[in-house]
Amino acid sequence: MGMYVARRLLNYVILLFVAVSLSYLLAATQLNPRALYEVRNPPLDPVIVEQTLRAKNLSDQVPLLQRYWTWLSGIIFHWDWGQSPSGGSVNEEVSRRIWVSLRLITIGSLLGIFIGVVIGAWTAIRQYKISDRFFTFAALFLLSVPSFVVASVLQVWATDANNASGLRIFEFVGETGEAGAYPGAWLVDRFQHLLLPTVVLLLLNAAFFSRIQRNLMLDSLGADYVRTARAKGLPQSRAVMKHALRTSLIPTGTYFAFSVATLFTGATFMEIIFSFHGMGEYGVSTILGQDVNGAVAVTAFSGVCVLGGAILADIMVAVLDPRVRLS
Repeated sequence: MGMYVARRLLNYVILLFVAVSLSYLLAATQLNPRALYEVRNPPLDPVIVEQTLRAKNLSDQVPLLQRYWTWLSGIIFHWDWGQSPSGGSVNEEVSRRIWVSLRLITIGSLLGIFIGVVIGAWTAIRQYKISDRFFTFAALFLLSVPSFVVASVLQVWATDANNASGLRIFEFVGETGEAGAYPGAWLVDRFQHLLLPTVVLLLLNAAFFSRIQRNLMLDSLGADYVRTARAKGLPQSRAVMKHALRTSLIPTGTYFAFSVATLFTGATFMEIIFSFHGMGEYGVSTILGQDVNGAVAVTAFSGVCVLGGAILADIMVAVLDPRVRLS
C-alpha cells in the first residue's frame, strides 16, 4: 500500500507543478494589473506606476520567463506567493480565507455526503416503493434548482421565522454578529451564522450522493456474486452489507474524495450569499481585480485540494478493493 500511494503521489505532484506553472503563464499574459493604476484620478506618473509594478513582479514590460522565475524562486526559497496590485500579501490573504472556507463547508458537506449515501443505499433496497419515489423526487427537485436559489429561499424563510417569533434565531450575514454577554455567547453566535449555509450544503450534497449511491447500489444488487451469495443461503442483510454495499462504495469513495477536495473553491455562491470571505470569493475577486499572484495562489490551492482528494480516493479504493492491494 505504501509504495502504491507513493507512486501515485509522485505523479500527482509533477502534474500539480505543471498545472500551476501554466496557470501563472496564463494569468501573467491575460490579466492586466497596470490598468488598475491607469484609471486612477488624478493620474499617476507612468514612471511611478512602472516602479510599483516591477517591485511586485507585475510589470508586463519585464520578459515573461524572467517574471516566472522570480515568482517561482520566491515560492521555493521563501514561500512567498507575492503581492496583489493593491499591495496586500497573498500569503496572509490565503491563510486567513482557508479557515473561513473550512468552517463554512465542513459540517454541512460531510453530513450531506453521509446522509446521501445512507439514503441512496436504503432506497435502492426499497426500489419503486413510496419511500424510494419520495426521496427520488426530493433529490431531483433539489438538483434541478440552482444552489443560490435554494440559499435565497432559505434566507427568506429564516427572515419570516425571525419576524414571527420576534427573536434573532437565524443569522445569515457574515461569520459573526453581535454576541450576548452570557457564557458561551460567542459559540451560539457562530452556530446561528453557520446554521443556514450548513443546511443548504447538507441538502445539496445529500441529494447528489443519494442519486449516485442508489444507482450504484442497484447495479451491485443485481450482480451475479450477490445472487450467488443469496443462493448459498446467506441472509439478505449480510449479502447487502458485505457484498453489494461494499462494492458500490468503491466509486462513491472516489466521488466523495474529489467532492471534498473541490468544495473549498466550489462554494463560491454560498460564500457570496452568506458573506463568508473564503477562498471561492477570493478566486472571483482576484480575477476581477487583475491580481495575477492571487489568482495563481487560488489555482495552486485548488490543485493541492484535488491532489489530496486523488490520494484519498486511491487509499479508499485500496481499502475497499483487495485487488488494488494485490496489484
